[in-house]
Amino acid sequence: QVQLVESGGGLVQAGGSLRLSCAPSGSIFSFNVMGWYRQVPGNQRELVATIASGAITGTTNYADSVKGRFTISRDIAKNTVYLQMTSLKPEDTAVYYCNALRRYSGQENNYWGQGTQVTVSS
Repeated sequence: QVQLVESGGGLVQAGGSLRLSCAPSGSIFSFNVMGWYRQVPGNQRELVATIASGAITGTTNYADSVKGRFTISRDIAKNTVYLQMTSLKPEDTAVYYCNALRRYSGQENNYWGQGTQVTVSS
């Protein structure tokens, strides 16, 4: 069973920065895409950023709301994916979830971390 271990959430003032980490139990290259999603109570989980690690290595994708402020990256040696968040806004407050997608034999398997709370105070 795949496990995604997240860390780095917390409370920060508006304009501040946080870095989230996600370490999977398997190699990050065993997943086609890894990324971060966030969810506010009562709302659907939404995409924040993804990074592809398959054929199109390292291609990133961001939600419009975080472009220019958030950066997704990976450290191969540490087998970890990061989400660097800067210029944080109160509306970034949410539970952030690490996601890993694996495609195999025409099937897609999604794996989720336990979530880490990010709270941005105004």
